[in-house]
Amino acid sequence: MRADARDPLAGLSDIDAANVARCAKVLLRHPLLRPGGPDGDLLPMVYRYRTALQEMFAALLGYRLVVERRFARLYKAGPGTDPTRGEPALTPRGYAYVCLTMAALTGVGRQVLLSRLVADVRATASEAGIAVVDDIADRRALTAALRHLIGLGVISETDGTVAGLIGEAPAEALITIHTDLLGQLLAGSLAEAESAEELVSIAAAPGQVEHAVRRRLVENPVTLHADLPADEADWLLRRQRRESVVLERCFGLITETRAEGVAVTDPEEYLTDVVFPGTSTVARIALLALPELLDETDRPDGRVPVSAARLREVCANLVEDYPAAWARQATEDLETLVASIADLLTRLTLAVPDGDGWLISPAAHRWLPQPDDTPARNTVTPVQYAPEPGWSLFDEEGSS
Repeated sequence: MRADARDPLAGLSDIDAANVARCAKVLLRHPLLRPGGPDGDLLPMVYRYRTALQEMFAALLGYRLVVERRFARLYKAGPGTDPTRGEPALTPRGYAYVCLTMAALTGVGRQVLLSRLVADVRATASEAGIAVVDDIADRRALTAALRHLIGLGVISETDGTVAGLIGEAPAEALITIHTDLLGQLLAGSLAEAESAEELVSIAAAPGQVEHAVRRRLVENPVTLHADLPADEADWLLRRQRRESVVLERCFGLITETRAEGVAVTDPEEYLTDVVFPGTSTVARIALLALPELLDETDRPDGRVPVSAARLREVCANLVEDYPAAWARQATEDLETLVASIADLLTRLTLAVPDGDGWLISPAAHRWLPQPDDTPARNTVTPVQYAPEPGWSLFDEEGSS
């Protein structure tokens, strides 16, 4: 039976439906699932429910899912120009080396020496017109790219390590290429793209209206109506309650609907890549800064404009008022602290750059402090005295 977007798990028992939802959640976090990788022990379950999962992802999100006994690959839409997505360990040059390494690996067979792979990568860069400088920074970027591919399971260190690249005397290593996974990495079709920009655009294609909106809800903590095209905003306004049921049943996500949009949370925090509130100095100052930042006049869409000077002022006051509460290393440079807080709020989609400042999302109001309880009125409770007993255990028998 083909999955229905109104209830993709219809016809399954409660146990099977819960297992499919669990597998779907794992695939959203690890689009390339393999034995030995994170949550790889669930690959047999994914294989068992592959038909239900493939139909559900296609019906709800327009995603293609390939499942084999050795791996599962969910082809999610690419982030496009979203600056909040990406691997934190990779710089732009590191990302370039990931692509160059993938291109170089296609023709080297099953195993290759690290020195040969590095030479092939640099030759590929030269063919693409990318300047390469053999210095420590460049080798670190290449090493980060190779480590990223190792983490994905595309290559593995059979003898030696890629870390030898950043030594004074680069050490040799034997690299094994897992060609079955290498062929599954690209989300966009190279045959359809004439340029790198077009390849990114193809990979980020939103598809139908319902798919585009659900992808936003599943992949982002906050979706504001003001950020959506008119047709997508209208679709979400009409189906907010129904979509809340679908997201909870199929992915275990909880939605909070407000006039400005929808916030989505994962109670298990499994799909949460940036935890907030957090325990770090930057996260705690960001949390305490929100009430001050939101104490400004908002725009018609609910966003509150905050200048860089205002954010700096609020952070400086918090650091000065509670000096013993923060890690000294995090607060010794105010400009770095402010930049870190702005970056955190941006990655949480609670702030978007706006000129020399930011626009704070109305979703930030959910973290404003609230009193635990209503204080009791200042009233005096009369003392209650127990009534005098009519007799006592110490009374003599017969006396009254």
